[in-house]
Amino acid sequence: MSDRQNDPRTPYQLPFPKDALDEIVVPDAIPEDDRLWVPQADNVWFRPLCLNRSQGYWMNLLKVRKAGVLSRHRHPQPVHGFVLKGRWHYLEHDWVAEEGGYVFEPPGETHTLVVPDDVDEMITFFQVNGVMCYVDPWGEVLGYEDVFTKIDLCRKHFAEVGLGEDYAERFIR
Repeated sequence: MSDRQNDPRTPYQLPFPKDALDEIVVPDAIPEDDRLWVPQADNVWFRPLCLNRSQGYWMNLLKVRKAGVLSRHRHPQPVHGFVLKGRWHYLEHDWVAEEGGYVFEPPGETHTLVVPDDVDEMITFFQVNGVMCYVDPWGEVLGYEDVFTKIDLCRKHFAEVGLGEDYAERFIR
């Protein structure tokens, strides 16, 4: 074997699969440009990172600048969260998700997200699989969101703020 073959810094030399998708690289994941945060509700925004329509999941940062109840919702698929700033909890549980903490939400979980009064801003990275159903306290569905509603919100918002509807394409796979 040549020295080049043994050098761990030699990049992969064969072609990638013909139908492989491009990577998504978001260098400004927590952007200073407020136009990159998509409004979701009053004082609630999300920053898309990956909108995977072929597998039905999305990854985003959720930013909240208000205290109180954010939403009550159910997940039929697992959700992963990592708290980057602030803290939050669910009315149905006795734990608190704090900065630097990871949360796994199992399929079937229904909960009410609350941001405490003394938190000025909360930012959490979420991977949401499937659909998120908004429900009342007795489980009646009030609405939903999925990767397709997220894509629609992104396209509409990016068009409205002058980035163009196609700005959302960089996050879609």
